Amino acid sequence: MQTNITTKAAASDDEAMLAVFERLALEAGRVIMEIFHGQVAVERKPDSSPVTEADRASERLILAGLRAAFPGIPCVAEEEASAGIEAPELGDAFFLVDPLDGTREFVNGNADFTVNIALIRDGAPEIGVVYAPCSGRFFSGRPGLAEAIALGEDGTIAGRHRISVREGQVPLTIVASRSHRTAETDAYIRQVEAAEIVSVGSSLKFCLLAAGEADVYPRFGRTMEWDTAAGDAVLRAAGGATVTRGGGALTYGKRNQPDDVDFANPPFVAMGRVSGAPGF
Repeated sequence: MQTNITTKAAASDDEAMLAVFERLALEAGRVIMEIFHGQVAVERKPDSSPVTEADRASERLILAGLRAAFPGIPCVAEEEASAGIEAPELGDAFFLVDPLDGTREFVNGNADFTVNIALIRDGAPEIGVVYAPCSGRFFSGRPGLAEAIALGEDGTIAGRHRISVREGQVPLTIVASRSHRTAETDAYIRQVEAAEIVSVGSSLKFCLLAAGEADVYPRFGRTMEWDTAAGDAVLRAAGGATVTRGGGALTYGKRNQPDDVDFANPPFVAMGRVSGAPGF
């Protein structure tokens, strides 16, 4: 009985946290769209990747909301990391925030950019939201439940329905990066006989798998944990998996890596229920 009560309490806490994530993602999306419809000034970070005021304004809003609602949980966010603000000690749980994933898409006027907020527990992404403010596509996930969220004309939540990964059938549908394709990714795709390929930007790739609209997402180019955490949380909640070489799950909170910077991901393949997908 005590275990059942504890489980219900944890689920209630997760639901309450997810509600905060959803509210902040919608608020950040409104800020981003105001800038998207104006003049977008683009700067370059030290690694030459683009950054705009939309990235910064979205991150400020999200971090302020998270730190007010959950003062005991550390936050790791892309723009703070890029500015050299060192992440705190992470402990067993921390937030990962990508305030505008797909900045190149945003700058080029494409619609695939997203707002991403995730909670990591014990190295795994457990709660997350992915919101594409241009298209209105909105996904959320917590342990055992992934949902697609419908928005009304006023931009508020009008409904939601459960989503889950599908059983992969030949031809498999592969989603690939629009801006970051690599030779290794193309070589992997060639292993999948008669694959249908859908090119899409940002963390929506994970969500297409979660919603049963695609089957496999191989990524061999560079990603950081804030790029993937929220989408990965939605995918895992929908019954999918994200694996690295050797078949282990992609983990989060990676620091002091001997061959890479903090929070950098290794190559991975995300998938729904797919039998016979090539290994790597």
